Amino acid sequence: MRDFTLTKYESLLQAIKKTNYSTCTVYDFLKNEPENCIILRHDVDRAVNRNLAMAKLEHRYRIKSTYYFRHIEETFKPEIIRQMARMGHEIGFHYEVMDKANGDMDRAIEIFKEELEDLRKAAEKVTKINTVCMHGNPLKPWSNRDLWRKYDFRDFGLTGEPYLSIDYNKVFYLTDTGRTWADLKIRVKDTIDRPEGNSKEKSRANKKVDPRAISSTDDVIRLIQSEKFSQICLLVHPNRWCEDLGGWTKELLLQNVKNIGKAGIVWYRNIQRYKEITH
Repeated sequence: MRDFTLTKYESLLQAIKKTNYSTCTVYDFLKNEPENCIILRHDVDRAVNRNLAMAKLEHRYRIKSTYYFRHIEETFKPEIIRQMARMGHEIGFHYEVMDKANGDMDRAIEIFKEELEDLRKAAEKVTKINTVCMHGNPLKPWSNRDLWRKYDFRDFGLTGEPYLSIDYNKVFYLTDTGRTWADLKIRVKDTIDRPEGNSKEKSRANKKVDPRAISSTDDVIRLIQSEKFSQICLLVHPNRWCEDLGGWTKELLLQNVKNIGKAGIVWYRNIQRYKEITH
């Protein structure tokens, strides 16, 4: 069976339902921090109809997840936003305002206010916007989450930001970035911090499995079936999961080209950091 299809994603959902795990949105996790749970998070980067198809599939299995919408013409579709919200999914804001403001924090926060308000109006009377998550453009030099070094997202009535509000010492994190679950050297912006803190148990939590050994969705399914982790966060980009062969092949070829470019960016930036440290 081909990987990264809706059929394969359905196999993942079926596997989850047969375990002791519950599933939850980002907001529900931050609010309740349940044990034995899988946080399902989606970034609506493009191909909004593929996102809708995944949301409908999850709804059939009575699973609620979080969908973070970019504020661009291709994905900012109020009717689809409301349709997903009516299914019980959490709707959040996938902000990229540092990129849009060319690194100017004061301009970026103004754009953030405007675009967050637009999303809240789109979701009005159906759901509230409680969490936001940064979008990562590998071609831009800024990290959008750096906005919160100067400002506080809680001032906007928000509960959290997954990259900043979840303790990944406790929560095992997996992402399909690069159209693979493997932790390859192609993640330019989709990286997490794991401060060790004082707890030896926390630092041991992420040593139960070598992330490099997980590359396919079948690997993820086997990990979930093992129930080795109390809490897991899965980041899934629905635009990469395509059922028809033509679209699937196009996505595969496009992502392979992107991965080569992203590997080059990571290599170049590591060289630059090394030069800064040694000079």
